[in-house]
Amino acid sequence: MHIRRVTNTERSSTSFPLQAYAFEASPKRPERAEEFGRYLPYGEANRTLIAEEGGETLAVVSAIPMRQNLRGAVLPMAGVAGVATHPLARRRGHVRALLHRLLDEMRDEGHLVSALYPFRASFYERFGYVGLPRSRTVTFTPADLAPLLRADLPGELSWERTGTGYAAHRAFTERCLAERHGFALFPETRAVWLRDDDDRWLVTARVDGATVGVLTYRIDDHGGELAGDDLLVADPYARALILQFLARHVDQVGRVRLRVAADELPELWLTDLAVHVEARVARPGSAAPMARLLSLDALSGLPAGPGRARISLTGDRWLGGSHLLDGTTGRLELVADAATGAAPTATLTAAGLSALAYGVLDPAEVDVRGLGQVPADAAVELRRLFPRRLPYLYADF
Repeated sequence: MHIRRVTNTERSSTSFPLQAYAFEASPKRPERAEEFGRYLPYGEANRTLIAEEGGETLAVVSAIPMRQNLRGAVLPMAGVAGVATHPLARRRGHVRALLHRLLDEMRDEGHLVSALYPFRASFYERFGYVGLPRSRTVTFTPADLAPLLRADLPGELSWERTGTGYAAHRAFTERCLAERHGFALFPETRAVWLRDDDDRWLVTARVDGATVGVLTYRIDDHGGELAGDDLLVADPYARALILQFLARHVDQVGRVRLRVAADELPELWLTDLAVHVEARVARPGSAAPMARLLSLDALSGLPAGPGRARISLTGDRWLGGSHLLDGTTGRLELVADAATGAAPTATLTAAGLSALAYGVLDPAEVDVRGLGQVPADAAVELRRLFPRRLPYLYADF
């Protein structure tokens, strides 16, 4: 077996066929194979590795160079995607070898964190990844939004296709990246797919000329469904403006469906709003995202509570050693190979430390899940250092 990086143009004959077999209906139609070339420009920034034998591609993995907000710091992120193996070459370690090489290279290039959507979460947990909350799908009837039609709200709305509204949409997602923990964005070369496809409507909420909310959506038929993507808003007024817009579709569609972050509570948006909120995780087909730290440099200088603990990192290719974590200044400081002091000690896997950094697990849950050994005194300090937070990945890849 030989591992090599393929050029973007090589992907049509190497990675795309395996990825299409793994994630689409198959056998693929001849015209679908021709469509591969259309998507090549959007993957120009990707790093794609293949494992091959005798000139045949056996497995493939790609990384998208992205950015992610970790507790207020925007960091370079490797978005792992398109992991696929030839059906006759599965369970032979090809993906493991490819992931090791890929993450080595992305880390060496300065990517401090990584995220992905797993085919099996337990597989990636062994690579140091930990689960993040899945976006919620919200379904309701526009008729239940009728009270908002009488509301006098600050701001105004614009309505257009994504082809013309892309720049404003992208600018608002950049604002979300700067402000929302866990939020991740594609590079511009990939993000312009939204503009070029031009297959959605875009409603934008503005106050005093500044964008405060966006929603892209499509309508499947008269009397059918208005299917929205992620509802991105800066505050409750912006959300109410966009919901007010959706209320005006009462005589056009039977239901509205859109995505929201895990910290949204749609059941409290309005009195008498009959709403179905769902976060479905299934294997295969509907995975919650996962993320991990690739370097301890990701933690340096992050906002932290007044805790102090020593961690011993074990079982990982990229994170190791003993380190003192000190948040007494309000910013996290790391001291490598700390051997002195009275700080309590916890032993953590990479997944355990990533769970604390992303705020998805309490230190006691890290212990219960077998992602580390966290004595009670260390758990107290780690809670102070890493208060619980709900990350919102946003990007779907």
